[in-house]
Amino acid sequence: MIRIACVGITVLDRIYYVETLPTEGGKYVAHRYTEVGGGPAATAAVAAAKLGAQVDFIGRVGDDDTGNRLLSELESLGVNTRYTRRYGGAKSSQSAIMVDAHGERIIVNFPSPDLLAEADWLNDIDFSQWDVVLADVRWHEGAKQAFTLARQAGVKTLLDGDVTPQDISELVALSDHAAFSAPGLARLTGISETASALKQSQTLTNGHVYVTQGREGCYWIENGMLQHQAGFAVDVVDTTGAGDVFHGALAFSLASGNELKEAVRFASGVAALKCTRPGGRAGIPDCDQTRSFLSLFV
Repeated sequence: MIRIACVGITVLDRIYYVETLPTEGGKYVAHRYTEVGGGPAATAAVAAAKLGAQVDFIGRVGDDDTGNRLLSELESLGVNTRYTRRYGGAKSSQSAIMVDAHGERIIVNFPSPDLLAEADWLNDIDFSQWDVVLADVRWHEGAKQAFTLARQAGVKTLLDGDVTPQDISELVALSDHAAFSAPGLARLTGISETASALKQSQTLTNGHVYVTQGREGCYWIENGMLQHQAGFAVDVVDTTGAGDVFHGALAFSLASGNELKEAVRFASGVAALKCTRPGGRAGIPDCDQTRSFLSLFV
C-alpha cells in the first residue's frame, strides 16, 4: 500500500455562499452556509486517503472544540492523526470563506498564535515509513524539519508552494517536487510571467517544479523544457481546496511510480472533479471515478 505523510496546518473552514464576491464594504446575504475541515496539508491528506493511500497527518491543533472536530473529521475520512500535537489552552486555526456563483472565493485565515511554530518534536518520528512526505508552507518550521528528516531517510518530498509571508527558498531547496500556486510562484520569484518564473524557481532546487493555474491547467519543467497539462472542462461549483486536492493526488500518483506527465494529468483530473461539488473535500473522487473521468479525454 502507498504510504504518505502530510505535514502542515488544519483549519475549520466556515464557508458562505453568495451570488457575487464583495467589492466594497457593506452587508451581504449568504444563500448557503457550511462548516468543514480545511487547510492545505490536511485536505491533501484527505485526497490521498480517498484515492487509497495510507495517510498520516502531522500538524498542530488546540485542545478546544474546533480541534476535536478537526481531528475527528480527518479520522472519519481515513486519515491517521496519531502524530498530530495538541496544545493545552490553545485555540485552533480557522478561516472564513466566501464563494460566489462561479465557484471563485475569498479566504480570510486566522492562524492561531497559540500553536507553537517549533518542530523539534518531529525528530521522534520515523520518516522512513512513508513513500512521500508532503508539506505545506503555512507551518514553515514543520516543513523544514520534516523534509530534512525525509531526505535523510531517502523519502521523496513534495512542497505545496502557496503564498506565505516567509521566504520559502530553503523549503524549495529541500523539495524533490515543488508545486506552486500562481501567486505563490510570483511571491517567491518576483516574476509574474509563468515560464520565466518557473525557470527562476528551478534554480533553487535539483527537484521538479510545477505551477497550477486553475482552469488553465498546470505547467512544469521536465528535461529543461516547459510542459503543459490543460485544465479539464467541468461545471464548477466551488474551487475551495482544489489546489490542496491537486497536491494530495500528485503525491499519490508520484508514490505510485507514475511519470511526471501522467502524474500531473491524474492530479489535474482529481482536482477538476473536486470542483464539481461544494466544500473543500466533499467532491474528492476515488481512483475509479478519476480514471473513468480521464477516459473521456483520451
